[in-house]
Amino acid sequence: MLAVARRFLRAEEDARDAVQDAFLSAFRAIDRFEGDARLSTWLHRIVVNAALMKLRSRQRKPEISIEELLPKYLEDGHHADPPSLWQRSAESLLEQHELRHAVRDQIDRLPDNYRTVLLLRDIEEFTTDETAQILDVTENAVKIRLHRARQALRELIGALPEIQR
Repeated sequence: MLAVARRFLRAEEDARDAVQDAFLSAFRAIDRFEGDARLSTWLHRIVVNAALMKLRSRQRKPEISIEELLPKYLEDGHHADPPSLWQRSAESLLEQHELRHAVRDQIDRLPDNYRTVLLLRDIEEFTTDETAQILDVTENAVKIRLHRARQALRELIGALPEIQR
């Protein structure tokens, strides 16, 4: 549960607080657990919600634009600059500890609403519908944010000197 909270919250203390909040929420709601899912799945969802509540409760910092990280297109719809191609697969890059840390640092650079969607869909493997429900947004908003987050992350990772393309 702590590992899940750490994915959403940068500070260790915040992650621990979210887990503690999740345990309290689970304790209070145990009588409403219907057994449709495994207990671990139910607890996982509670931890994610606690982490998201912690993020929402923080004083909102101004949203930074990711426009400069997104690909540019010509009028005919083709890329203005060809996207960089990686010689190695993403899986082989993530297997290396140093690169995993570097990628996580780049994920942390994304604005909260993009980072959260990316974490829920690609790391926690929630469906688009589940992600939309958790964040209280439309499925279309999830799809758009996820697409833009992936594009921005690719640009951020591609700019790292230790990742050879």
